[in-house]
Amino acid sequence: MLFVTVTRLLTRARNLRVKGIVLTAVYMTSLASVLPHASATPLANSSSPLTPQHQAVTDGPYVFINPDNTHHASWICADQLIHTPVESLKVMQPPACQNLPEPSLNADLKLISADTYTGVNNIVALSDVHGQFDVMVQLLQAHGIIDEQRHWAFGDGHMVMTGDMFDRGPQVNEVLWLLYQLDSEATAAGGKLHLLMGNHEQMVLMGDLRYIHPRYQTTTQLMNTSYDALYDQDTEIGQWLRSKHTLVKINNALFMHGGISPEWLERQLSISQANRLYRRHIDDDKAQLKQDELLNFLFFSNGPTWYRGYFNQSLNEADIDKLLAYFDVDHIVVGHTSQTEVLGLYHNKIIAIDSSIKRGLSGELLLMTPEQLIRGHYNGDTQPLQAQPLAQK
Repeated sequence: MLFVTVTRLLTRARNLRVKGIVLTAVYMTSLASVLPHASATPLANSSSPLTPQHQAVTDGPYVFINPDNTHHASWICADQLIHTPVESLKVMQPPACQNLPEPSLNADLKLISADTYTGVNNIVALSDVHGQFDVMVQLLQAHGIIDEQRHWAFGDGHMVMTGDMFDRGPQVNEVLWLLYQLDSEATAAGGKLHLLMGNHEQMVLMGDLRYIHPRYQTTTQLMNTSYDALYDQDTEIGQWLRSKHTLVKINNALFMHGGISPEWLERQLSISQANRLYRRHIDDDKAQLKQDELLNFLFFSNGPTWYRGYFNQSLNEADIDKLLAYFDVDHIVVGHTSQTEVLGLYHNKIIAIDSSIKRGLSGELLLMTPEQLIRGHYNGDTQPLQAQPLAQK
């Protein structure tokens, strides 16, 4: 028992970067968490009020992978830290918790998928959910992407989430577990979920925690760890995220979080080259990335997760045409830069799908068929996406 616990701690310590992480890892808080048949046990001193105005937090699950490849889950149930074993790959919430995800784990979801697809008849895309679980669910249900029980209902269609699930909002974990479930269900139905990495995924995995919601500050305090450790390489969601792409090409459209800048053309990168570099270096320190010219480009302001040049009149339509020609596409679909609706620019060559879901009030999504580009409204109504030019320089 002691060997297993110490091994977990040492494994975690080797993965730590300088992020101000408390080395007393969650695995040390309860020996029951590493026993296959241990019962859930609360952390003895976790029920004390954190602040005079504090409201009790319920959160989870956070699923950790043990050295023998079994799993255990950690939960916060009304400010009580509870560990439960995961049996038969099914995560079950403890009786003290309510209305939290109970996912079925699927190792195949962590296999690296193709990043180019053709012959897809129906595509739906949205972006920048930022922990607004209820808005995302309402929007997906309104357009028949998921059913009333939140299961995949889009058949062989492809759904693209162009990043920024993390930060700002209060239900990031719920968003991630629903997307994890839909990833499995879509594949089983002959469809596909494309979960693309945005700048906020990169920030959290690198330990930049400036924008996390207060709910997660409470969670990490009770678990005596840092927020990024909940999604590290020894966690189910952490491994799943690290297997995902940053760019994907479907039919005649290229999807990513921020945008493709003209600098990409100078560097002559392919989609697959970039995706491999993102996966390989996602856990590097910011200082390390800055020292490498190519990685500095990819991970920061001119790269696909941060670029905003389509919205500040820095490019003309001829510049856009060069980008489209390089990738042999008709559309570049991006999030990152907030709008009030799904917006087509440069005569729909650039499509902006960050519809400000992060505000928690409403949102839109983009529906694509081989013949049509469609705005999907929050109430389920649709209308053709109007082609608009952007004011020229």
